[in-house]
Amino acid sequence: MADEGFRNNAHCTIPDDPEQSTYRFIVVASKRARQLQGGARPILPTSAKKPTMIATEEVRRGLVKYTLTGPVLH
Repeated sequence: MADEGFRNNAHCTIPDDPEQSTYRFIVVASKRARQLQGGARPILPTSAKKPTMIATEEVRRGLVKYTLTGPVLH
């Protein structure tokens, strides 16, 4: 393969994230999982029981809204 160093991590990026940040995906999904653990209702109808799995799917589909805070580093 010509692109040995390339990793396809499309399964763990936020659709509207121009930087394709896996770290951002994890942070947003973990915050959403905490909301679900605290009693929030899932956005999607699902048979999954684990809040982390529900949150991961919601974030992957772009259903969880978030805002960036703090300084932007380039």
